Amino acid sequence: METESEPYVRLATLRQVHQAIAELNTARSLADTLQTVADGIVAGLGYELSAVNLVRPDGDLVVAAVAGSASAEALMAGRVGSRVSWERRLSMGDHWGGLRFIPYTEGWVLDEDDVPQWHTAGPAPRFADEWHPMDRLFAPMYTAGPSGGELLGVISVDKPRNGRRPGPWGREALQMYASQAAIAISNARLRANMQRALVRLEREQQALRASEESFRQAFEYAPSGMAIAEMGGDQHGRLHRTNDALCRLLGRSASQMRRYSFSDLVHPDDIGTLLRTSAEGGRAELRLARRDGTYVWVSLRNSVVADAADGPRFLLTHVEDIEERKRHELQLAHRASHDSLTGLPNSAELRARLSSRLCGRPPGSDGHAAAAVGPYGSLEGFAEVESTANAAVSAIGAVAGAAAGTVSAIGPSAAHAFGSDAGPDYAPDFTPDDYGGAPESPYGHAHLVDHHHEHAIAPDEGADDGTKGLAVLFCDLDGFKSINDRFGHHTGDAVLIEVARRLSSGVRDGDTVARLGGDEFVVLADGLGPADAEDLAVRLRNAIIPPIRVDGRAVRVGASFGIGWAGCGMSADEVLRSADQRMYVEKRSRAKAGRRAG
Repeated sequence: METESEPYVRLATLRQVHQAIAELNTARSLADTLQTVADGIVAGLGYELSAVNLVRPDGDLVVAAVAGSASAEALMAGRVGSRVSWERRLSMGDHWGGLRFIPYTEGWVLDEDDVPQWHTAGPAPRFADEWHPMDRLFAPMYTAGPSGGELLGVISVDKPRNGRRPGPWGREALQMYASQAAIAISNARLRANMQRALVRLEREQQALRASEESFRQAFEYAPSGMAIAEMGGDQHGRLHRTNDALCRLLGRSASQMRRYSFSDLVHPDDIGTLLRTSAEGGRAELRLARRDGTYVWVSLRNSVVADAADGPRFLLTHVEDIEERKRHELQLAHRASHDSLTGLPNSAELRARLSSRLCGRPPGSDGHAAAAVGPYGSLEGFAEVESTANAAVSAIGAVAGAAAGTVSAIGPSAAHAFGSDAGPDYAPDFTPDDYGGAPESPYGHAHLVDHHHEHAIAPDEGADDGTKGLAVLFCDLDGFKSINDRFGHHTGDAVLIEVARRLSSGVRDGDTVARLGGDEFVVLADGLGPADAEDLAVRLRNAIIPPIRVDGRAVRVGASFGIGWAGCGMSADEVLRSADQRMYVEKRSRAKAGRRAG
């Protein structure tokens, strides 16, 4: 390549090496950089052949670039040599600084390994430093310099143009070039990785934008209401964003909706339902306020979404209008609990309302009941007090009749016969527990105690002591059967509807008027004394007596009332039975009085 006596040759070669190194930094891609490295060996360092072997991710080395011979490039480019074979080559031969030189006298052992090569046999050297065709010279490239760091690749060179093995200056030039090539290749890899990362980032951003646009369109144009609300903190539930469907449903603009949270819009009676709804994946059915002050039933379902991996979380709320379904459910519930003809509460609803005011513990039996159930109203300790509990229940039976004021009037025989003589429209088939009474203990008939329950107490009809109670007025129409027989069921139905209206008009707002069936009605009126109940019965009877016009015809019916009193310790059936018997007593008394008058 050069001689020590020709400094001008070394200067010209240095310029060529400098130019080759400068070109390393102009390559636009990793492939261009690798080819520029191979070309620089041929153009600037005076070798006829060069190859760049690059370390792959699996550790083996692939021939990534070849320069100086098209036939050698066709033979070697893209072929792979194992890492083991390359490490063997780099560990043998002469170490020329960072270079590895394997003379032909040793290289013959490498002829059969898997490293791609183009060496051919030739005559023995004629002088000491003559290059032999089987000589091998390698310049390893490392990520942190030639003496350390991770192996990046190996530059292979062959056929010096001057036919001599390189001297100290030529070796230093090749080693310096390999160091600069390693930097250039590392930079090219970094640029390639950055470009791939940028491309991947751009694709992810495009996908994110597309996803956001899809979500925006799905959110904005969803047929049902959608909202995004803040999750956690002082502003939990505050609405950040609402779609058009929700704004239309509630009659408010999007800007107005941002002033509220769902707790501001929910019906006061549904606040508890909203609070019980779990924030994560919770759902509830409740009422939301419209701008005009009305409320709409909605199904509200929450999902938790995160703004970023560790960023704030929000509630994505789906709001579905269920007003029609709720209206239908309420209609069905009303039909199940109300009489289809008159619209009044039916027998089941009457018993439910009556039972809600009664408990299984009669007034005056507190000591027995407390001993049975313990201080906390639980079933613990019942085994020890079973006999006491049974005694308490026996007392209930004795007190029930007196509390209703029926024992002296009708006697036990009449009460016993009630089940068969009460009439076809009244067949009690309920037990105290059916109406919310306390469950029986497995150790007896003692009941659970509700310490917040306000006992229903039957007033003493013989004393004007100011006691108020729950009056039960049992009403049976007089003369109704003859109207049905003479004028038909159409007229009879019209009479029942008008009687129901007159009864409802004659009671207070909190009272209950119910139809048991047929021509029997019941009125529940709380907070009355005996005289008050008598006055109410008279007013209602007088309201029923006036003629009722049906299809141009005037018909009349009378009414008989029996007044009973609801008291704790009684069942709903016992209360109704008492009032019914009172009504029959009154009906018979009036019939006798009419016969005497006649």
